[in-house]
Amino acid sequence: MKAIMVMFDSLNRHLLPPYGADWIHAPNFRRLAARTVTYDTCYAGSMPCMPARRELHTGRHNFLHRGWGPLEPFDDSMPEILKRHGVYTHLVSDHQHYWEDGGATYHGRYNSWEFFRGQEGDPWKGQVAEPEIPEDLRTTRNDLWRQDWVNRPHLDTEAKQPQTLTFDAGLEFLRTNHAEDNWFVQIETFDPHEPFFTQDHYKDLYPHDYEGPHFDWPDYNRVTETKGQEDHARYEYAALLSMCDHSLGRVLDAMDEHGLWDDTLLVVCTDHGYLLGEKGWWAKVVTPWYNELVHTPLFVHDPRSPDRAGSRDDALVQTIDLAPTLLDFFGADRTPDMQGRPLRETATARQPRESALFGMFGGHVNVTDGRYVYMRACHDDTNRPLYEHTLMPTRIRGRFTPAELSDLSLAEPFGFTKGVRTLRIEANPSPLLGPQRFGSLLFDLATDPHQEKPLVDDTVELRMIRLLVERLRASEAPADQYTRLGLPHDPGEVDEAHLLVAAQRERAEAAREPAARSDEFTEGALGLRTPLARLLAEPAATEAIRRIVPGLLDTELLTVRGAGSLLQIAAFAGHPGRAQLAALADELARLFPLPPTHHDGASSR
Repeated sequence: MKAIMVMFDSLNRHLLPPYGADWIHAPNFRRLAARTVTYDTCYAGSMPCMPARRELHTGRHNFLHRGWGPLEPFDDSMPEILKRHGVYTHLVSDHQHYWEDGGATYHGRYNSWEFFRGQEGDPWKGQVAEPEIPEDLRTTRNDLWRQDWVNRPHLDTEAKQPQTLTFDAGLEFLRTNHAEDNWFVQIETFDPHEPFFTQDHYKDLYPHDYEGPHFDWPDYNRVTETKGQEDHARYEYAALLSMCDHSLGRVLDAMDEHGLWDDTLLVVCTDHGYLLGEKGWWAKVVTPWYNELVHTPLFVHDPRSPDRAGSRDDALVQTIDLAPTLLDFFGADRTPDMQGRPLRETATARQPRESALFGMFGGHVNVTDGRYVYMRACHDDTNRPLYEHTLMPTRIRGRFTPAELSDLSLAEPFGFTKGVRTLRIEANPSPLLGPQRFGSLLFDLATDPHQEKPLVDDTVELRMIRLLVERLRASEAPADQYTRLGLPHDPGEVDEAHLLVAAQRERAEAAREPAARSDEFTEGALGLRTPLARLLAEPAATEAIRRIVPGLLDTELLTVRGAGSLLQIAAFAGHPGRAQLAALADELARLFPLPPTHHDGASSR
């Protein structure tokens, strides 16, 4: 038996032809759907990138216990379990987060692995001099973005792009090993994640008139661009998606050439989607996890069920089901910690999954039954208490600081930690990511499939709250999560006192107001590029802000993740005080003199 997983990052279900997007040029996804089961109700679980991959390995949710981080010492890893059962496992990827502090324990679980450099600001090529950057972009972005422009000249042909090299390596593995037995290869590309960087022959598939600034990498914030820019970014994403389709076709060709359909499991999946202007937002993380982000595409060919080729399955499934599916295929038992189950059971399950949990650490905690989606915000504006439970205190690209670790305590073991006590570290929920700015939301996908009209229905909300509490209990959620969300530990104790949607509706509506464009501001405001995190830590700065621009720091727009500087916050708020902004720029420059830079110090994605 053999297995291939083709995994994309930020692959939008609603932009794939098998799910109704006829304008996208993706013939190989159509071809894929004809050979596989297309799952219509697949949901992500823990987000974003590395939390999703931890689910892929462990078959259980992790976002309630900690944020982005490595596999923990107590985690069961699906590729490692397969190794112990005599299955050779191989990873080929250009996903740079595997090799950073917050992801450094994943690739070692495979027998062998290959990595290709250059995606999204990967610290790959060294260049001290400023890279050649389009003039209109030189003063607006961060170090990650600068590095991307250092890398781009080295990726000037399709053959050199990381995606192409990743699939080249995956196909080499198939050529070398197609006649062997008992292997699993994971071919994983970072695309079509932003930036939407690809060659002209893919862009030419989507002809359109555009004379605006270079724009293939939206910020994680509100749409403040023109309609023309917004459409252009969507076409840029589509072009990269078409490149992904071409790479997928190469895998399907190899399966045809080597006769792999008869004995090889094929899974084509993603971690989550991406907002391309829907609901007035770009990207992910800042907003609630709308269906554009969490209702994901999934295609599976199981050679044990050839009669299901070309069919569709509407069972409620999740990322946590992928590890059990692969273990089941190779005859390996699931671990007791796994919450998922093999996908082939959806065809015969007498008790289909009643609900699915999803979310991001410190954000909304969400549950769906396939029709309704309930997004539970924190009970109050503090978004506390919130603790990280880990034995691997690292973040995406760094480590926890000594200050953060100075007051840690040891938590009692959870069932999945195998008797091990974890560090319990108080989290500082970022004001840029707080679910309180949107409030709790309820949607009926049957009548509102695009989640444009939040529903107020106490009866439905009570039922969804009970489902949510059941899922929290099944995931062994820490006590602080119940307190943060204002929920009881027992679904039988849920009553009208726990309703939040109606009470928070006003906030949810306010979050949908359109933003002002940042180009409405004067040159004087350009001095407001001191990193926001630094300014908020300085009493003199916050005093000046409140004195010169009253109300700016009190706005909920402070919670926009893309706001790495006060200028960006002012842009989102549409602040009219041009003279005030200029005066504030002068005052901050006097208080905190900084050397000039070509990019601000905003935190990276």
